[in-house]
Amino acid sequence: MAKLNLVYFPVRGRGEAIRLLLKDNDQAYEETDPMPWDNFLAKWKPKVAFGQLPAIYDTKENGETFSLVQSNAILRYLARKCDLYGSSTDEAARIDELNDGIEDLRNAYVKLIYQNYEAGKAEYIEKLPGHLKAFENLLAASKADETGAAVGGKISFVDYNLFDLMDIHLLLAPGCLDAFPVLKGYYNKMLTRPKIAAYRETENFKKFPVNGNGKQ
Repeated sequence: MAKLNLVYFPVRGRGEAIRLLLKDNDQAYEETDPMPWDNFLAKWKPKVAFGQLPAIYDTKENGETFSLVQSNAILRYLARKCDLYGSSTDEAARIDELNDGIEDLRNAYVKLIYQNYEAGKAEYIEKLPGHLKAFENLLAASKADETGAAVGGKISFVDYNLFDLMDIHLLLAPGCLDAFPVLKGYYNKMLTRPKIAAYRETENFKKFPVNGNGKQ
């Protein structure tokens, strides 16, 4: 019997966009918590490529299991399985472009959260509009605030990644989307997608911190 298992820490982190994609597309999965830390170091870190999580284990109907790490590789893999990679090669390229921009901002966010939160938060928030403007421009070109999809009027994997990125930045800097009407309208459309809204009411979503160190 086919089965999908997501292995990740009990935080939102880099696993959240994967969870959102799976939930919103009715993909049944189990989730394995690698904690406590000693268990992760002994069992999981030596086992997975690059020693990092999240990881997925996709057991096929024939019993063979395909394993994969790296959050963006996992999102793209699931996108190909669920038809969430645009409707043309041009749209797929635009999705990749947007996702790479998301990765740039997420890396800056992670560096702030884990390395420079107290000293760097004010400067980070001050510079945030410059980063959000690029997303506003790209989404305006695709009328994403009307369609609810970042590229081509059709939901793709990048929507879950972008939505999660905006969600965590709204915790860091409430009101950060107010100057970006297209981005804010798009975020609100994603927020009210029925399966995403239902997931956000679950105990798991509510109990998971955004980051492993408790900062947000």
